[in-house]
Amino acid sequence: MEKDAKKGVSRRRFLGTTAAGMAGLAVLPGLSSCKQKPAATDKTIRMGFIGMGRQSMFLLNGFLQIPGTQVVAGCDVYGRKRKRFEQRVTDFYAKAGQKADVKTYEKYEDLLAREDIDAVVIATPDHAHAMIAVAACKAGKDVYLEKPMTFTIKEGQVLRQAVRDNDRVLAIGSQQRSDPNFQHAVELVQSGKLGKITKINAYVGAPPTPYTLPEEPIPEDLNWDRWLGPLAGDIYFNNELNPPISLDPPQDEQFWGGWRWYKETGGGFTTDWGAHMFDIAQWGLGMDGSGPIEISPIGDGTEFMQFKYADGAVMTSEPFDEKLTKGVKFWGETGWIEVARGYFNASDEKFMPAESVADDGPYETKIPHQVNFIEAVRERKDPVVPVEIGHSSATVCNLGNIACDLKRTIKWDPDTETFVDDEDGAATAKLHYEYRSPWTLT
Repeated sequence: MEKDAKKGVSRRRFLGTTAAGMAGLAVLPGLSSCKQKPAATDKTIRMGFIGMGRQSMFLLNGFLQIPGTQVVAGCDVYGRKRKRFEQRVTDFYAKAGQKADVKTYEKYEDLLAREDIDAVVIATPDHAHAMIAVAACKAGKDVYLEKPMTFTIKEGQVLRQAVRDNDRVLAIGSQQRSDPNFQHAVELVQSGKLGKITKINAYVGAPPTPYTLPEEPIPEDLNWDRWLGPLAGDIYFNNELNPPISLDPPQDEQFWGGWRWYKETGGGFTTDWGAHMFDIAQWGLGMDGSGPIEISPIGDGTEFMQFKYADGAVMTSEPFDEKLTKGVKFWGETGWIEVARGYFNASDEKFMPAESVADDGPYETKIPHQVNFIEAVRERKDPVVPVEIGHSSATVCNLGNIACDLKRTIKWDPDTETFVDDEDGAATAKLHYEYRSPWTLT
């Protein structure tokens, strides 16, 4: 079937995927639609950033340029990254002829204590997402939170409640949902144009592996204890976890933080890319706020991680091409479509999206998703990816890793968010972990 599928129509559309833009703050593509001057009655949204690594710099580049926003604070446990943040913000406002008023902090609690901050961007490692986001909600801040929403399923449940209890706007950085290619794919699926969907290939990559990197000296301006936060166990420092930067000469991170790839500190490709591709599959299937009922790990009679849904649809982490493209392929009764970043392919020309001019710039900075958050804050409404969707998508990812950890198929009730037939309690025990003292979730 895959061999025949390759005979389909292929066309590139809309989004560039270059890695340019890390060195400074350049005007982003796609900003023309949001250049209008904000109404005089519009309150300036004063923003703080928590976590100042590579992804945060991408996000900073975008939020600085949205009319009606002002970046006033930042927080990171790494001193050099605090200084870089101050320089970038100050330089941006100086070039715009504006006076910068930006302060940085080592402790996120100090930033959240500021009553003049309306919203925060949280771009820390995953294990700190829930703890900081819950605290932000209680402090009355709206939140733009990087994906995956939380490190554990229990954290997601607690954060979901905190958002609603405190009447906050929380958006997840799943920017693919603001991409016309992915929107077109989901519209085709949900409108029934492909017929009943029976299979979905959502390739994301491998689960996490045990942490085996050699111990290295801790940089003198890095508060390693606060970086670890609630993480338990003996996790020693290695530069791969918190990539070094230089201020003189200027040099940004040369790679993504390696905490993603290890069981002790992250969820592997399962959560890092699953929060994007499993998310799109869930959206297409109409499973937002819900999820699969049976999850099989790699090796339990399956070559790839597999998720079964109540309607019979099956999602696997199997690649849909030889290039191992991270993307999603929906198989329907009347045809198939493939969608990835900057790519769309279909079994029939009638399923193809309209042509659009290619857009340069790093995918991480696609501005419409960030504009949507600011609009949601102003209008006090849910953004494109609210907390319930962020939670259900992160839950799918975590269920995949739990099944792989246990090396057996597990059954899940998405309505009650509990495991079925978990007689030994092994799966339930992995809904969360005990935080290291004195850190708490609530």
